[in-house]
Amino acid sequence: MKREGLRGLRQQRLKKLEEIKKRGVDPYPARTKRTHTAAQVLDLLEEWRESEPPQGEEGPDESVALCGRIMGVRIMGRASFAHIADGTGRVQIYVTQDTLGEEGYHLFRKDLDIGDFIGVEGKPFFTQTGEPTVSVSWLALLAKSLRPLPEKWHGLKDVETRYRQRYLDLIANEEVRRIFLTRSHIISAMRRFLDGQGFIEVETPILQPIYGGAAARPFETYHQALHRKLYLRIADELYLKRLIIGGFERVYEIGKDFRNEGLSTLHNPEFTQLEAYQAYADYEDMMRLAEETFAYAAQEVLGTTKITYQGNEIDLTPPWQRVTMRQAILQETGIDIEEVDSFSALKEAIAEKGLEVTPKETWGKLVEELFKEYVEPTLIQPTFVLDYPKEISPLAKEKPGDPHFVERFEFFIGGLECGNAFTELNDPLEQRKRFTAEKRALESGEEAAHPMDEDFIQALEYGMPPTGGIGWGVDRMVMLFCDQSSIREVILFPQLRGKEP
Repeated sequence: MKREGLRGLRQQRLKKLEEIKKRGVDPYPARTKRTHTAAQVLDLLEEWRESEPPQGEEGPDESVALCGRIMGVRIMGRASFAHIADGTGRVQIYVTQDTLGEEGYHLFRKDLDIGDFIGVEGKPFFTQTGEPTVSVSWLALLAKSLRPLPEKWHGLKDVETRYRQRYLDLIANEEVRRIFLTRSHIISAMRRFLDGQGFIEVETPILQPIYGGAAARPFETYHQALHRKLYLRIADELYLKRLIIGGFERVYEIGKDFRNEGLSTLHNPEFTQLEAYQAYADYEDMMRLAEETFAYAAQEVLGTTKITYQGNEIDLTPPWQRVTMRQAILQETGIDIEEVDSFSALKEAIAEKGLEVTPKETWGKLVEELFKEYVEPTLIQPTFVLDYPKEISPLAKEKPGDPHFVERFEFFIGGLECGNAFTELNDPLEQRKRFTAEKRALESGEEAAHPMDEDFIQALEYGMPPTGGIGWGVDRMVMLFCDQSSIREVILFPQLRGKEP
C-alpha cells in the first residue's frame, strides 16, 4: 500500500478515535476480563459436541469471556460476523444489534477496524455450517489500531518490512509464528536434557575486560566510571573454564555472543550460542553430548529425529559419522595434509591440483581454507570432523604423538558448520606459549587473533582437571529444525543495514 494511502487510512482511524473519546469510551483501558483463550473456546465446543448434547441445542450453556485482535469482519445489516485472534489461535464471533443494543452495535460497526483489540463475552455455539462461534452479549474496545494491518489475503511478503517490523510479520504470517515457537521449544528441550545429565546452567559476563575463547573481532565499548575499555564477549569459554577450575564439574550457558564481522545469511553480529564444559571428559565425550542433545531436542520438539533441510533428508539419530580433517580433505581434493606439512609444500600441492583457495598466511589457515572450500558443502548428514591444525586452535590440547594437530572437532549438518569442541588445553605453560603466538599475530594486524589473558592463565595455574568443552550456534540449530536457509528468519530482530533516506 502506498504511503499516501496509509496516511489517509491513519487519518480516518484518528477521526474514529476522537469520536469514541467524545462518547465517553476509553479506547485504551488498563484492564479487562478473560476467562478463555480462543483455543479453549474451541476445545469447549468440541468437548460439548462429543458429549451427545440434547437435540436442538447449538452449544453449551456456558458463558465465556475472551480477548483478541479483529482479523476480519462481515457486516450484514443488524448482524455481523468477525474473527478475533489471540496468542492461541482465532475464533469467530457473532454480533447483533438486538443483543448489544444500538450504541454497542454502532461501536462495532462504525468505529472498530481490522487490527483493533476487543474483549467480548457470550455463549459459544456452532453455526448452521458448523463453524465454532461466540454469540456476543458484551463487547469492549481494548486498544484502537491507528495503522492498517498487511493485506489479509496476501500476507506480508516484503523481506525488508518483515525483518524491520517483525510484529507485523508475526501478525500476518502463521509460519513465522511457528518458527519462533519452535525456537523456544528447542531451547527448553536442550535445557531439560543438559539438566538431566547433571549440568548446571550459569551466567558469565557479557562485558569483559579481555575478550577471548574464539577467533573473532570484538565490539568495543567504554565504562565511564571505571575509565576503561570493555568488550562485548565473543564466546563464553574462558569464564566457563574458570568455573571448572572452581569445582563446578558440569556447566553450560545459553546466551548472546557478539562478533564485529560481516552480515550474511549465516552470520548475525549478535547471535545465541550454547557452550558446555565437563570435567574428566574429552572431545569424544563432547561428540556424544552433541549428538544426543540434538536427537533429544528433535524428538521432543518435532516428534522425530529425521528432518528435511533444503531438500535433503537428514537423520539426527546417533551415532553420527566421524572423519578426520585429513581424511576429509584427501577424499575431496586428493591432497594429504600430513605429507605436505609445510606452508610452501601445501601451497604448491594446491596449485598442482588446480584448486582455487583464498590465499592465507600460515599452513594451518591454508588447511582450514582448503577444507571450507571443498569439504564443508559436502557434509550433509551429521558429521564430526576431527583433529584440526594446532596453529588455528590455541585453546585445544595437542593430539598425543602428533604435534601438528589437536583434539578438536567441528560438526556439520546440511552443509552448515554447527559447532566446535575441544579436549581443553589445561597446561598453563603451554597455554601461555599459544597466547604469546596469538598476541604476535594480533600485533601484526590480524584482528581476529586471540589476545593474551594473564588472568585466565593464572586461573589455570591453580589446576584444571582434564576437561571437554563444546559450543554450538542455537540460531543455526533452529535453521536446521525449521528448514530455513537464512539466519534472519530465525532471529526475531536481526541486525540490518541502515535504511537509506
